[in-house]
Amino acid sequence: MTTRYWVASLPVGQGSSASTLWSRLQESISKQAFDTPLYRFNIPNLRVGTLDSLLALSDDLLKANSFIEGVSHKIRRQIEELERVSGVVSSSLTVDGVPVDSYLTRFAWDDAKYPTMSPLREIVDGIHGQIAKIEDDLKVRVAEYNNVRSQLNAINRKQAGSLAVRDLSNLVKPEDIISSEHLTTLVAIVPKYSQKDWLSCYETLTTYVVPRSSKKLQEDNEYALYTVTLFSRDADNFRTKARERNFQVRDFEYNPETQESRKQELEKLMQDQETMRSSLLQWCYTSYGEVFSSWMHFCAVRVFSESILRYGLPPSFLSVVLSPSVKGEKKVRSILEGLSDSSHSTYWKTDDEGGMGGFAGDADAHPYVSFTINLI
Repeated sequence: MTTRYWVASLPVGQGSSASTLWSRLQESISKQAFDTPLYRFNIPNLRVGTLDSLLALSDDLLKANSFIEGVSHKIRRQIEELERVSGVVSSSLTVDGVPVDSYLTRFAWDDAKYPTMSPLREIVDGIHGQIAKIEDDLKVRVAEYNNVRSQLNAINRKQAGSLAVRDLSNLVKPEDIISSEHLTTLVAIVPKYSQKDWLSCYETLTTYVVPRSSKKLQEDNEYALYTVTLFSRDADNFRTKARERNFQVRDFEYNPETQESRKQELEKLMQDQETMRSSLLQWCYTSYGEVFSSWMHFCAVRVFSESILRYGLPPSFLSVVLSPSVKGEKKVRSILEGLSDSSHSTYWKTDDEGGMGGFAGDADAHPYVSFTINLI
């Protein structure tokens, strides 16, 4: 799919017509830049308003375009991440079932959604407000999804970390624990290479340790997990003495109900994550189509208003969409300039120079309206 397009408008000279100019442009492109796709960008006769209102609108169009384009790319990146995490085959992004590149190259104004008699400012503000609402909705949905992911990641880290930090509930069985009126079992984390030291000294760390009560339950790359049984009244003293010898006594209490509750919590989080991921992905597909459609209508307003400011009234211009190769850009620029009225060339600033296509006194300029649409 092509990802970079030019939207341009050429002035229709006196005694000519848009159809004639379109034929001349097609002929020039086919002869000199035959590998450049070329399409009409059909813009209806919108409500012009006053010159002051057009100038004021022109000042806001670049900023608004950057915002709308940014939201479009933000949703696209979210879709790509969700598809990657889900293992879903990347699907073509569409507007009501039409691939976005086809929607651009076959653009048709939606008069029901954007009445042509509405003031241009009203159309632009309506589009901006709609996109802002979608962006806010995206932030809320992504935050909810990431919250569930964070909870799951925290649980998984506890399950996958070293014995010093991981959850021990799956490693310690009921038969490993003695809990009575006078006796208790502690769980000790012993550095892997200090196990001999532990076995030789744990019985004498305090007075009331049950001899030969320590049992190894698990070992990883760094630590070994041991139990030790002693009198309950001596537990705090044992913890202190063990810490002095670089042995960590973990707080652990076996509770079957807690075990089952944790298992159910994990299963629910996994189910919630999958449900929210699927829901968010579907929402992103739909919202991307809405944003893209609004963006193209915004671009149409942008071409129309800048063409009026550039070429004057009544509206008489040809708007087109092209996708030249990098090598063919200079040739296409030359063709477009050759079909434009050179008397206005000093006023148009190319967006390659950082402008949006407004009035400017730059020497390096084009005598036609032109800006770039990056789909990605």
